[in-house]
Amino acid sequence: MRKFLFVVVAALLVLANFQPAGAAPKWQELAGQIEKTVNEAVEIYKTGDGRAAKEKINDAYYGIYEKEGMEGALRVTVSSKAVGVTEYQFYKVKKAMLEGEPLEKVQEESALLIEMVNENVSAMEGAHGSQGGWASFIPAFLILIREGLEAVLVLVAIIAYLKKSGNEKHLDTVYNAMIAAIIASFVTAYLFATVFESTAAGAGREVLEGATALFAVFVLVATSAWLGGKADAKIWKKYIQGMVDKSMTTGKAKALAFAAFLAVYREGAEVILFYQALFNNSSTDVEMIWGGFFAGCVVVAILFFALQHGVLRIPLKPFFLFTSVLMYLLAITFAGGGIRELQEGGIIGQTPIESLPIPTIDVLGIYPTVETFGVQVALLVLGIAAIIYRRRQQQTELVEA
Repeated sequence: MRKFLFVVVAALLVLANFQPAGAAPKWQELAGQIEKTVNEAVEIYKTGDGRAAKEKINDAYYGIYEKEGMEGALRVTVSSKAVGVTEYQFYKVKKAMLEGEPLEKVQEESALLIEMVNENVSAMEGAHGSQGGWASFIPAFLILIREGLEAVLVLVAIIAYLKKSGNEKHLDTVYNAMIAAIIASFVTAYLFATVFESTAAGAGREVLEGATALFAVFVLVATSAWLGGKADAKIWKKYIQGMVDKSMTTGKAKALAFAAFLAVYREGAEVILFYQALFNNSSTDVEMIWGGFFAGCVVVAILFFALQHGVLRIPLKPFFLFTSVLMYLLAITFAGGGIRELQEGGIIGQTPIESLPIPTIDVLGIYPTVETFGVQVALLVLGIAAIIYRRRQQQTELVEA
Protein backbone atom coordinates (compact mmCIF):
# COMPACT_ATOMS: atom_id res chain seq x y z
CA MET A 1 0.00 0.00 0.00
CA ARG A 2 2.84 2.38 0.83
CA LYS A 3 4.37 1.77 -2.57
CA PHE A 4 1.01 2.41 -4.22
CA LEU A 5 0.72 5.76 -2.40
CA PHE A 6 4.29 6.60 -3.43
CA VAL A 7 3.37 6.03 -7.07
CA VAL A 8 0.29 8.26 -6.78
CA VAL A 9 2.29 11.08 -5.15
CA ALA A 10 4.99 10.80 -7.83
CA ALA A 11 2.34 11.02 -10.53
CA LEU A 12 0.86 14.13 -8.96
CA LEU A 13 4.25 15.83 -8.70
CA VAL A 14 5.04 15.23 -12.37
CA LEU A 15 1.58 16.14 -13.63
CA ALA A 16 1.80 19.35 -11.63
CA ASN A 17 4.37 20.54 -14.18
CA PHE A 18 1.80 20.27 -16.99
CA GLN A 19 0.33 23.69 -16.38
CA PRO A 20 -0.81 25.73 -19.37
CA ALA A 21 1.88 28.09 -20.52
CA GLY A 22 -0.52 30.65 -21.90
CA ALA A 23 -3.75 31.05 -23.77
CA ALA A 24 -4.97 27.78 -25.19
CA PRO A 25 -5.04 27.42 -28.96
CA LYS A 26 -8.60 27.39 -30.30
CA TRP A 27 -9.70 24.34 -32.23
CA GLN A 28 -10.57 26.57 -35.17
CA GLU A 29 -7.03 27.91 -35.19
CA LEU A 30 -5.63 24.38 -35.19
CA ALA A 31 -7.98 23.43 -38.03
CA GLY A 32 -6.67 26.45 -39.94
CA GLN A 33 -3.08 25.31 -39.36
CA ILE A 34 -3.94 21.82 -40.60
CA GLU A 35 -5.66 23.25 -43.71
CA LYS A 36 -2.65 25.44 -44.47
CA THR A 37 -0.22 22.52 -44.07
CA VAL A 38 -2.34 20.19 -46.21
CA ASN A 39 -2.56 22.82 -48.96
CA GLU A 40 1.22 23.23 -48.78
CA ALA A 41 1.53 19.47 -49.24
CA VAL A 42 -0.64 19.65 -52.37
CA GLU A 43 1.55 22.44 -53.76
CA ILE A 44 4.63 20.28 -53.14
CA TYR A 45 2.90 17.38 -54.89
CA LYS A 46 2.44 19.55 -57.96
CA THR A 47 6.23 19.67 -58.31
CA GLY A 48 6.28 15.89 -58.61
CA ASP A 49 7.80 15.14 -55.19
CA GLY A 50 5.22 12.76 -53.71
CA ARG A 51 7.42 11.68 -50.80
CA ALA A 52 8.04 15.24 -49.62
CA ALA A 53 4.31 15.97 -49.96
CA LYS A 54 3.53 12.91 -47.83
CA GLU A 55 5.96 14.12 -45.14
CA LYS A 56 4.13 17.45 -45.11
CA ILE A 57 0.88 15.60 -44.41
CA ASN A 58 2.73 13.92 -41.55
CA ASP A 59 3.47 17.41 -40.24
CA ALA A 60 -0.26 18.10 -40.20
CA TYR A 61 -1.09 14.81 -38.50
CA TYR A 62 1.71 14.27 -35.97
CA GLY A 63 2.70 17.91 -35.47
CA ILE A 64 -0.79 19.44 -35.15
CA TYR A 65 -3.70 16.99 -35.10
CA GLU A 66 -2.08 14.63 -32.62
CA LYS A 67 0.51 16.72 -30.78
CA GLU A 68 -1.83 19.61 -30.01
CA GLY A 69 -4.43 17.30 -28.50
CA MET A 70 -7.12 17.42 -31.17
CA GLU A 71 -7.14 13.64 -31.60
CA GLY A 72 -7.50 12.96 -27.87
CA ALA A 73 -10.15 15.64 -27.38
CA LEU A 74 -12.17 14.34 -30.31
CA ARG A 75 -11.97 10.78 -28.99
CA VAL A 76 -13.37 11.61 -25.56
CA THR A 77 -15.81 14.42 -26.40
CA VAL A 78 -17.29 13.12 -29.67
CA SER A 79 -16.45 9.49 -30.53
CA SER A 80 -13.65 7.08 -31.36
CA LYS A 81 -15.34 6.44 -34.70
CA ALA A 82 -14.87 10.09 -35.69
CA VAL A 83 -11.16 9.77 -34.89
CA GLY A 84 -10.86 6.57 -36.91
CA VAL A 85 -12.57 8.05 -39.97
CA THR A 86 -10.40 11.17 -39.92
CA GLU A 87 -7.18 9.21 -39.39
CA TYR A 88 -8.07 6.97 -42.31
CA GLN A 89 -8.51 10.05 -44.49
CA PHE A 90 -5.02 11.23 -43.50
CA TYR A 91 -3.81 7.78 -44.56
CA LYS A 92 -5.66 7.97 -47.89
CA VAL A 93 -4.10 11.34 -48.74
CA LYS A 94 -0.59 10.06 -47.96
CA LYS A 95 -1.18 6.87 -49.92
CA ALA A 96 -2.41 8.79 -52.96
CA MET A 97 0.70 10.97 -52.86
CA LEU A 98 3.10 8.05 -52.52
CA GLU A 99 1.43 6.08 -55.31
CA GLY A 100 1.58 9.01 -57.72
CA GLU A 101 -2.18 9.41 -58.18
CA PRO A 102 -3.38 12.18 -60.56
CA LEU A 103 -3.31 15.68 -59.09
CA GLU A 104 -7.12 15.88 -59.23
CA LYS A 105 -7.38 12.76 -57.04
CA VAL A 106 -4.92 14.13 -54.48
CA GLN A 107 -6.74 17.48 -54.40
CA GLU A 108 -10.07 15.70 -53.92
CA GLU A 109 -8.80 13.58 -51.02
CA SER A 110 -7.07 16.60 -49.44
CA ALA A 111 -10.23 18.71 -49.66
CA LEU A 112 -12.20 15.90 -48.02
CA LEU A 113 -9.63 15.72 -45.21
CA ILE A 114 -9.90 19.46 -44.55
CA GLU A 115 -13.68 19.18 -44.55
CA MET A 116 -13.54 16.32 -42.01
CA VAL A 117 -11.22 18.28 -39.70
CA ASN A 118 -13.57 21.27 -39.78
CA GLU A 119 -16.53 19.01 -39.02
CA ASN A 120 -14.58 17.53 -36.10
CA VAL A 121 -13.93 21.01 -34.74
CA SER A 122 -17.61 21.93 -35.00
CA ALA A 123 -18.57 18.76 -33.16
CA MET A 124 -16.01 19.39 -30.39
CA GLU A 125 -16.95 23.02 -29.94
CA GLY A 126 -20.60 21.99 -29.76
CA ALA A 127 -19.79 19.47 -27.08
CA HIS A 128 -17.66 21.94 -25.13
CA GLY A 129 -20.27 24.65 -25.42
CA SER A 130 -23.01 22.45 -24.03
CA GLN A 131 -20.89 21.16 -21.14
CA GLY A 132 -19.20 24.32 -19.90
CA GLY A 133 -16.52 23.52 -17.33
CA TRP A 134 -17.39 19.84 -17.58
CA ALA A 135 -15.76 19.87 -21.01
CA SER A 136 -12.43 19.81 -19.17
CA PHE A 137 -13.51 17.41 -16.41
CA ILE A 138 -15.03 14.68 -18.59
CA PRO A 139 -12.02 14.09 -20.91
CA ALA A 140 -9.64 14.01 -17.91
CA PHE A 141 -11.91 11.54 -16.12
CA LEU A 142 -12.58 9.27 -19.10
CA ILE A 143 -8.92 9.14 -20.20
CA LEU A 144 -7.84 7.84 -16.80
CA ILE A 145 -10.68 5.29 -16.63
CA ARG A 146 -10.17 4.08 -20.20
CA GLU A 147 -6.39 3.71 -19.97
CA GLY A 148 -6.32 2.52 -16.36
CA LEU A 149 -8.86 -0.28 -16.67
CA GLU A 150 -6.74 -2.49 -18.93
CA ALA A 151 -3.72 -2.19 -16.64
CA VAL A 152 -5.88 -2.87 -13.58
CA LEU A 153 -7.26 -6.09 -15.05
CA VAL A 154 -3.77 -7.46 -15.72
CA LEU A 155 -2.49 -6.44 -12.28
CA VAL A 156 -5.51 -7.92 -10.49
CA ALA A 157 -5.07 -11.27 -12.22
CA ILE A 158 -1.34 -11.43 -11.41
CA ILE A 159 -1.64 -10.27 -7.79
CA ALA A 160 -4.62 -12.56 -7.15
CA TYR A 161 -2.68 -15.52 -8.55
CA LEU A 162 0.33 -14.87 -6.31
CA LYS A 163 -1.88 -14.61 -3.23
CA LYS A 164 -4.00 -17.60 -4.18
CA SER A 165 -0.97 -19.83 -4.72
CA GLY A 166 0.81 -18.76 -1.54
CA ASN A 167 3.47 -16.71 -3.29
CA GLU A 168 2.90 -13.36 -1.56
CA LYS A 169 6.64 -12.93 -1.22
CA HIS A 170 6.80 -12.20 -4.96
CA LEU A 171 4.30 -9.33 -4.70
CA ASP A 172 7.15 -6.88 -4.14
CA THR A 173 8.57 -7.91 -7.51
CA VAL A 174 5.26 -7.08 -9.19
CA TYR A 175 4.88 -3.76 -7.32
CA ASN A 176 8.45 -2.79 -8.20
CA ALA A 177 7.72 -3.59 -11.84
CA MET A 178 4.64 -1.36 -11.65
CA ILE A 179 6.67 1.53 -10.20
CA ALA A 180 9.38 1.01 -12.83
CA ALA A 181 6.72 1.08 -15.56
CA ILE A 182 5.31 4.38 -14.29
CA ILE A 183 8.78 5.91 -14.15
CA ALA A 184 9.49 4.62 -17.66
CA SER A 185 6.16 6.10 -18.80
CA PHE A 186 7.14 9.54 -17.52
CA VAL A 187 10.58 9.29 -19.13
CA THR A 188 9.09 8.21 -22.48
CA ALA A 189 6.45 10.94 -22.39
CA TYR A 190 9.10 13.53 -21.55
CA LEU A 191 11.34 12.41 -24.41
CA PHE A 192 8.55 12.53 -26.96
CA ALA A 193 7.12 15.80 -25.66
CA THR A 194 10.32 17.80 -25.19
CA VAL A 195 13.41 16.12 -26.62
CA PHE A 196 12.17 14.67 -29.91
CA GLU A 197 10.60 17.80 -31.34
CA SER A 198 10.56 16.58 -34.95
CA THR A 199 7.27 15.33 -36.33
CA ALA A 200 8.86 11.90 -36.67
CA ALA A 201 8.54 11.69 -32.88
CA GLY A 202 4.79 11.30 -33.32
CA ALA A 203 5.21 8.30 -35.58
CA GLY A 204 7.91 6.93 -33.30
CA ARG A 205 5.56 7.11 -30.32
CA GLU A 206 2.88 5.19 -32.17
CA VAL A 207 5.38 2.53 -33.25
CA LEU A 208 6.76 2.18 -29.71
CA GLU A 209 3.27 1.82 -28.23
CA GLY A 210 2.29 -0.67 -30.93
CA ALA A 211 5.43 -2.78 -30.48
CA THR A 212 4.97 -2.77 -26.70
CA ALA A 213 1.35 -3.86 -27.07
CA LEU A 214 2.23 -6.73 -29.41
CA PHE A 215 5.01 -7.90 -27.11
CA ALA A 216 2.49 -7.77 -24.26
CA VAL A 217 0.24 -10.03 -26.37
CA PHE A 218 2.98 -12.67 -26.45
CA VAL A 219 3.51 -12.44 -22.68
CA LEU A 220 -0.23 -12.53 -21.93
CA VAL A 221 -0.87 -15.51 -24.21
CA ALA A 222 2.00 -17.42 -22.58
CA THR A 223 0.72 -16.51 -19.11
CA SER A 224 -2.82 -17.49 -20.08
CA ALA A 225 -1.66 -20.90 -21.31
CA TRP A 226 0.35 -21.45 -18.14
CA LEU A 227 -2.55 -20.51 -15.85
CA GLY A 228 -5.00 -22.57 -17.92
CA GLY A 229 -2.78 -25.60 -17.46
CA LYS A 230 -3.24 -25.33 -13.69
CA ALA A 231 -7.06 -25.57 -13.91
CA ASP A 232 -6.99 -29.37 -13.95
CA ALA A 233 -7.28 -30.68 -10.37
CA LYS A 234 -4.51 -33.31 -10.71
CA ILE A 235 -2.09 -30.86 -12.30
CA TRP A 236 -2.85 -28.27 -9.62
CA LYS A 237 -2.30 -30.83 -6.83
CA LYS A 238 1.03 -31.82 -8.34
CA TYR A 239 1.99 -28.17 -8.71
CA ILE A 240 1.13 -27.38 -5.06
CA GLN A 241 3.07 -30.44 -3.84
CA GLY A 242 6.07 -29.28 -5.82
CA MET A 243 5.85 -25.86 -4.21
CA VAL A 244 6.08 -27.39 -0.72
CA ASP A 245 9.78 -28.04 -1.25
CA LYS A 246 10.46 -25.46 -3.93
CA SER A 247 8.63 -22.19 -4.22
CA MET A 248 7.85 -20.47 -7.50
CA THR A 249 11.00 -20.03 -9.52
CA THR A 250 12.52 -16.58 -9.83
CA GLY A 251 12.13 -16.79 -13.59
CA LYS A 252 8.37 -17.35 -13.41
CA ALA A 253 7.98 -14.50 -10.92
CA LYS A 254 9.93 -12.21 -13.25
CA ALA A 255 7.69 -13.22 -16.17
CA LEU A 256 4.60 -12.22 -14.21
CA ALA A 257 6.27 -8.98 -13.12
CA PHE A 258 7.18 -8.26 -16.74
CA ALA A 259 3.54 -8.70 -17.76
CA ALA A 260 2.61 -6.16 -15.07
CA PHE A 261 5.32 -3.79 -16.32
CA LEU A 262 4.09 -3.94 -19.92
CA ALA A 263 0.46 -3.45 -18.91
CA VAL A 264 1.23 -0.30 -16.90
CA TYR A 265 3.88 1.10 -19.25
CA ARG A 266 1.67 0.76 -22.32
CA GLU A 267 -1.07 2.87 -20.75
CA GLY A 268 1.07 5.17 -18.59
CA ALA A 269 2.89 7.14 -21.28
CA GLU A 270 -0.32 7.63 -23.22
CA VAL A 271 -2.13 8.96 -20.14
CA ILE A 272 0.65 11.47 -19.45
CA LEU A 273 0.74 12.72 -23.03
CA PHE A 274 -3.05 13.05 -23.12
CA TYR A 275 -3.02 15.07 -19.90
CA GLN A 276 -0.23 17.26 -21.17
CA ALA A 277 -2.37 18.05 -24.20
CA LEU A 278 -5.38 18.76 -21.95
CA PHE A 279 -3.41 21.23 -19.84
CA ASN A 280 -1.80 22.88 -22.85
CA ASN A 281 -5.19 23.38 -24.49
CA SER A 282 -6.96 24.79 -21.45
CA SER A 283 -6.14 28.26 -20.18
CA THR A 284 -9.20 28.02 -17.93
CA ASP A 285 -10.93 25.21 -16.07
CA VAL A 286 -7.58 23.74 -15.03
CA GLU A 287 -9.19 22.84 -11.71
CA MET A 288 -11.77 20.78 -13.61
CA ILE A 289 -8.98 18.78 -15.25
CA TRP A 290 -7.54 18.08 -11.81
CA GLY A 291 -11.04 17.18 -10.65
CA GLY A 292 -11.35 14.66 -13.47
CA PHE A 293 -7.91 13.26 -12.62
CA PHE A 294 -8.72 12.76 -8.93
CA ALA A 295 -12.16 11.35 -9.70
CA GLY A 296 -10.59 8.93 -12.18
CA CYS A 297 -7.98 7.86 -9.60
CA VAL A 298 -10.73 7.14 -7.07
CA VAL A 299 -12.76 5.06 -9.54
CA VAL A 300 -9.70 3.11 -10.73
CA ALA A 301 -8.67 2.44 -7.11
CA ILE A 302 -12.19 1.22 -6.26
CA LEU A 303 -12.23 -1.05 -9.30
CA PHE A 304 -8.78 -2.38 -8.40
CA PHE A 305 -9.68 -3.34 -4.84
CA ALA A 306 -13.18 -4.58 -5.73
CA LEU A 307 -11.89 -6.81 -8.52
CA GLN A 308 -8.96 -8.02 -6.45
CA HIS A 309 -11.11 -9.13 -3.51
CA GLY A 310 -13.77 -10.55 -5.80
CA VAL A 311 -11.24 -12.67 -7.68
CA LEU A 312 -9.70 -13.94 -4.45
CA ARG A 313 -13.05 -15.43 -3.40
CA ILE A 314 -13.30 -17.62 -6.51
CA PRO A 315 -12.56 -21.35 -5.85
CA LEU A 316 -9.26 -22.65 -7.23
CA LYS A 317 -10.32 -24.36 -10.45
CA PRO A 318 -12.75 -21.60 -11.57
CA PHE A 319 -10.10 -19.07 -10.51
CA PHE A 320 -7.47 -20.43 -12.87
CA LEU A 321 -9.99 -20.78 -15.68
CA PHE A 322 -11.17 -17.21 -15.09
CA THR A 323 -7.69 -15.68 -14.98
CA SER A 324 -6.57 -17.71 -18.00
CA VAL A 325 -9.55 -16.52 -20.06
CA LEU A 326 -9.09 -12.95 -18.80
CA MET A 327 -5.43 -12.90 -19.82
CA TYR A 328 -6.26 -14.25 -23.27
CA LEU A 329 -9.07 -11.73 -23.84
CA LEU A 330 -6.70 -8.94 -22.82
CA ALA A 331 -4.17 -10.32 -25.31
CA ILE A 332 -6.83 -10.07 -28.04
CA THR A 333 -7.58 -6.49 -26.96
CA PHE A 334 -3.90 -5.54 -26.94
CA ALA A 335 -3.42 -7.14 -30.36
CA GLY A 336 -6.07 -4.93 -31.94
CA GLY A 337 -4.74 -1.83 -30.22
CA GLY A 338 -1.13 -2.67 -31.08
CA ILE A 339 -1.86 -3.13 -34.80
CA ARG A 340 -3.85 0.12 -34.73
CA GLU A 341 -0.86 1.99 -33.26
CA LEU A 342 1.39 0.59 -35.99
CA GLN A 343 -1.14 1.72 -38.57
CA GLU A 344 -1.04 5.24 -37.15
CA GLY A 345 2.76 5.07 -37.19
CA GLY A 346 2.70 4.21 -40.90
CA ILE A 347 4.23 0.75 -40.44
CA ILE A 348 1.11 -1.22 -41.43
CA GLY A 349 -1.48 -0.24 -44.04
CA GLN A 350 -5.21 0.23 -43.46
CA THR A 351 -7.90 -1.77 -45.26
CA PRO A 352 -11.34 -0.73 -44.00
CA ILE A 353 -14.03 -3.39 -43.59
CA GLU A 354 -17.14 -2.02 -45.29
CA SER A 355 -19.12 -5.24 -45.76
CA LEU A 356 -19.68 -5.76 -42.02
CA PRO A 357 -20.97 -3.22 -39.44
CA ILE A 358 -17.95 -3.51 -37.14
CA PRO A 359 -17.97 -0.73 -34.51
CA THR A 360 -14.98 1.15 -33.16
CA ILE A 361 -14.53 0.18 -29.50
CA ASP A 362 -11.24 1.48 -28.10
CA VAL A 363 -11.49 -0.29 -24.76
CA LEU A 364 -11.69 -3.67 -26.55
CA GLY A 365 -9.18 -2.78 -29.25
CA ILE A 366 -11.82 -3.30 -31.95
CA TYR A 367 -11.44 -1.28 -35.15
CA PRO A 368 -13.12 -1.82 -38.55
CA THR A 369 -9.99 -2.69 -40.52
CA VAL A 370 -8.88 -6.02 -41.95
CA GLU A 371 -5.51 -5.82 -40.23
CA THR A 372 -6.75 -5.15 -36.67
CA PHE A 373 -9.92 -7.23 -36.67
CA GLY A 374 -8.27 -10.05 -38.63
CA VAL A 375 -5.55 -10.52 -36.01
CA GLN A 376 -8.16 -10.57 -33.24
CA VAL A 377 -10.27 -13.17 -35.03
CA ALA A 378 -7.17 -15.30 -35.64
CA LEU A 379 -6.26 -15.17 -31.94
CA LEU A 380 -9.83 -16.01 -30.95
CA VAL A 381 -9.88 -19.03 -33.29
CA LEU A 382 -6.47 -20.11 -31.94
CA GLY A 383 -7.76 -19.87 -28.37
CA ILE A 384 -10.86 -21.94 -29.14
CA ALA A 385 -8.74 -24.54 -30.92
CA ALA A 386 -6.43 -24.75 -27.90
CA ILE A 387 -9.40 -25.33 -25.57
CA ILE A 388 -10.78 -28.09 -27.82
CA TYR A 389 -7.36 -29.73 -28.05
CA ARG A 390 -6.88 -29.64 -24.28
CA ARG A 391 -10.30 -31.17 -23.61
CA ARG A 392 -9.69 -33.99 -26.09
CA GLN A 393 -6.30 -34.61 -24.50
CA GLN A 394 -7.90 -34.84 -21.05
CA GLN A 395 -10.57 -37.24 -22.32
CA THR A 396 -7.89 -39.46 -23.82
CA GLU A 397 -6.01 -39.52 -20.54
CA LEU A 398 -9.21 -40.52 -18.68
CA VAL A 399 -9.90 -43.38 -21.13
CA GLU A 400 -6.33 -44.67 -20.83
CA ALA A 401 -6.52 -44.46 -17.03
